[in-house]
Amino acid sequence: MESSNLVIENSTKPDVLERMYRKDPNAFTKSFKQAWEQNPDSPILSVWYERLNFSEKEKKSSMLENGFIFMGILAIMAGVSTRIIFHFIEQETIAPINLAFGIIPFIAAYFVYKHTPNRSIIYSLIALFQVSGVYLNLLPLDFNSDSIILAYLHFPIFLWVLLGLAYTGNDYLQSSTRLAYIKFNIEYGILYASMAVSGMVLALLTMQLFSFIGLNIGDFYFSNVVLFGAAALAIVGVHLVSMNLKLAKNVTPFIAKIFSPLVLITLLVYLVTVISVGKNPFLDRDFLIAFNGILLGVLAVTIFSITEKEPDGKKSIFDYVNMALIVVALIIDSVALSAIMFRITSYGITPNRLAVLGVNILICANLLWIMISYMRFLQNKSGPIAIQNAVTKYLPVYGIWAVFVIFTFPVIFN
Repeated sequence: MESSNLVIENSTKPDVLERMYRKDPNAFTKSFKQAWEQNPDSPILSVWYERLNFSEKEKKSSMLENGFIFMGILAIMAGVSTRIIFHFIEQETIAPINLAFGIIPFIAAYFVYKHTPNRSIIYSLIALFQVSGVYLNLLPLDFNSDSIILAYLHFPIFLWVLLGLAYTGNDYLQSSTRLAYIKFNIEYGILYASMAVSGMVLALLTMQLFSFIGLNIGDFYFSNVVLFGAAALAIVGVHLVSMNLKLAKNVTPFIAKIFSPLVLITLLVYLVTVISVGKNPFLDRDFLIAFNGILLGVLAVTIFSITEKEPDGKKSIFDYVNMALIVVALIIDSVALSAIMFRITSYGITPNRLAVLGVNILICANLLWIMISYMRFLQNKSGPIAIQNAVTKYLPVYGIWAVFVIFTFPVIFN
């Protein structure tokens, strides 16, 4: 009876009840039953009663209400579409980038189903997917043209922005919704990578088993099973993350905290090594490309860390690590900008140089905005939301640049 008496005695002290529950949930639950029978009118105990006896209706809802059947249909359609598109790629009649149309439109359809945006947004998505798909396949299938290759490379960015519009729906102007979209991508990436590794193991095992009986099914298995499975799993992964799968949500904050300092240390060691061996991005084209790749990676890690920060979170050592990463990224971007300007003034304008220049300018502006917001946060002049806004509000700029490259470079540099 002692534990029951303790619950009754502290029925007006929510903090004490919480500590009792966390210390021994099972004992607390048993003691609570008697306390509730004696004090059914207690407001605090009423809350605890609902908390202990609550059963999620979502778990009892039908698979149709959860979107499971709709997801299954989309997954099959994505698998079949990807296989058909791959057939035409094998015939060299369309570009490989068309494989994106076997997956991304179906993910967008799932987002529209889940978030039910206005008809104007739905019609805009349909029109943009159709126009971009037709335009992409009207381009000459010339892999020796830099402008065409750049259009292909920027196309996934454009489609990613379209997915963002489908995900955010009517709230596409809200920073919080855009932040949720970024978090969704991070969690989805972790989950899909896990499923992909499992799928690769299964594929290797299957092909090895068939090889034991003298059958080489590699080409057939890749074309008809692996492609179908990869596309279908892309839709399944979206559904699982949308169902608030706790695995990815629990893992991502730890990954952000681990990767940020490791990337900073690795980057500093690399830069010192570069200086010591005398590498020069002004004269070495391949090194300049690698330099820009490093810059994109640092930007991605920085955004990853920022999005995983709680809106009401306090300052920590990881904030100073992120700040250091941003400063290093700005230094790299400054060198890259100087190098590409040197190459343009020395050797003239080409599609590749103009594209690299544009990307470096966009990243520099974004990093400056993030850095200023971070400085204000570290000086207690603003909260973490200002930093996250510097990320989310800038996202459409990358989409606009991708559209510019896709639809103008093949015309300008034809």
